[in-house]
Amino acid sequence: MRVLVIEDDVKLLESVRKGLKESGFGADGASDGREGLARALEGEYDAIVLDLMLPGLPGLEVLKALREGRRTTPVLVLSARSSVEDRVRGLDLGADDYLAKPFSFQELMARLRAITRRPAVEPSTVLVAADLEVDTVRREATRAGRRLELTAKEFSLLEYLTRRKGVVLTRTMILDHVWDLDYDGGSNLVEVYVNYLRRKVDAGHDVKLIQTVRGSGYVLREPG
Repeated sequence: MRVLVIEDDVKLLESVRKGLKESGFGADGASDGREGLARALEGEYDAIVLDLMLPGLPGLEVLKALREGRRTTPVLVLSARSSVEDRVRGLDLGADDYLAKPFSFQELMARLRAITRRPAVEPSTVLVAADLEVDTVRREATRAGRRLELTAKEFSLLEYLTRRKGVVLTRTMILDHVWDLDYDGGSNLVEVYVNYLRRKVDAGHDVKLIQTVRGSGYVLREPG
């Protein structure tokens, strides 16, 4: 297994590389974000250990560029920034795991073994259905290349429909997922927001993606 370590603390970088090599791994290093990104894009690695506070290009920008470039290499974020917000941000951008400094080398190795055992999957930060794209990081959506102006709730509903494309979602499921509300038989909240979305997503297009399944709920369905 070959690992790329991107870390600006040279002593820590060399220590991790040495430990990896002693464990039988190949290990390359980079102490700058831009250099690390270039190595990650050009080389073939089984895993990347990525610090966040890097000169040249911040670690989160390196991670974002990798995932936007459809690179599925498992990434373990290694950082002194260990707040919940930092961890959530890193995981949302496509990190496979997050280890706070200081750390034990044994735990680092265990986490690397875990993320490299997982089957590679296509990064899911951008959801696609026909000519609709939903960027779950930027919280933006486009249809046929045109940006859709959505409210926060409209985006959440569209994201849910797109994640579950082809699956009929009941009003109860939508209320629970998007609004965290129990279903009220007299409420037309879901119908109202589905109509809002249809005006923005399907209006002007021959192919209507958002469909009603009478008596059941709604589904976002690709043509064919």
